[in-house]
Amino acid sequence: MTVQPTLDGTIPTPPRRIADDFDTWYAEVEPYYIAAAASGETYTIYEVAERHRLPQPPDSHMWGRLATLIREAGYHRPVGWTTSPRPTSHHSGLRTWTGTAAARRAVA
Repeated sequence: MTVQPTLDGTIPTPPRRIADDFDTWYAEVEPYYIAAAASGETYTIYEVAERHRLPQPPDSHMWGRLATLIREAGYHRPVGWTTSPRPTSHHSGLRTWTGTAAARRAVA
């Protein structure tokens, strides 16, 4: 795939691939969120996805399902809100998460 440079000569970051189905996508991205939870840091789902250039789910609403499944598995819990750095979100509210003791034990 050839990437066209921008007018200022920089090379744009290519878009992340879109997964074919939820189960395969979830299995691929879940370890990154468990590791983020185990770190003890506060994070957003978006920050982890961007840092690791994780694939997009088949449907954008599945990011919320990811956060719910990780919470239900006992790996993270909500701690607050921030504004989204994602350009298309117009600084909308974004949940922040932190790991649980179970997450720290899972990675240890």
